[in-house]
Order: sequence, then C-alpha cells, then structure tokens
Amino acid sequence: MSAKKLTDVNSFQPAVSLASRDVKLELSADTVSIHKNGIEFRSPAPINEWSEMTVALQSPQDGSRISCHGVIVACAGNKHTGYHVSMVFTELTRQAQARLNTMARSPLGC
Repeated sequence: MSAKKLTDVNSFQPAVSLASRDVKLELSADTVSIHKNGIEFRSPAPINEWSEMTVALQSPQDGSRISCHGVIVACAGNKHTGYHVSMVFTELTRQAQARLNTMARSPLGC
C-alpha cells in the first residue's frame, strides 16, 4: 500500500489521496468529510469492507500533511449514484492525531 505525496496547497492537486492494492483514488477537499478518527468520502467504485488503505491528507489552510493507515468500515451505494465510504484510522501518532483534530474542526470536518 502507498500514498501519493501531495504538492502545493494552491495547486490543482487533490487534497486526499487513497491507495491500496486494489484501489487508488485522488479526491478533492470538498468531497471528503474529516472526523477525529477517520474520514467519509464518495467513491465511483465500491471498496470492500475491512480493506486496509493508506491515506495522505493535506490541509488547504496551512498545507500540513498527514499520512494515515486505516480500515474501511462501511461502503453503501450503487454504480449509478456512487458509493459512500467510511474509513477509521488505526495506529495514529500523537502528532498525527493532533493535526487530524485540527482538520476535523476546520471546514473540512463535520
């Protein structure tokens, strides 16, 4: 599993990159809801529950980056409307948890 390193905050690059052996997604900040222990996002393809993924998050406010490992806990939807995916992060460092809490309280969070 890997995550793409994200570039400048003001570029047109996505704010979230997700990767596993089977799936790789590049998502913009407006399609992701960040929580203090995970994220929710829309996916054009289903992702199997309990799949492990690596996520790279970049804050559009200060450019700080977080790389997190997590597990897909829910995926609902269909091929016509897309899939709503919920992911819980595992093994966060204290520093990553602090940055994630800041992002969760920002406009990116719920």
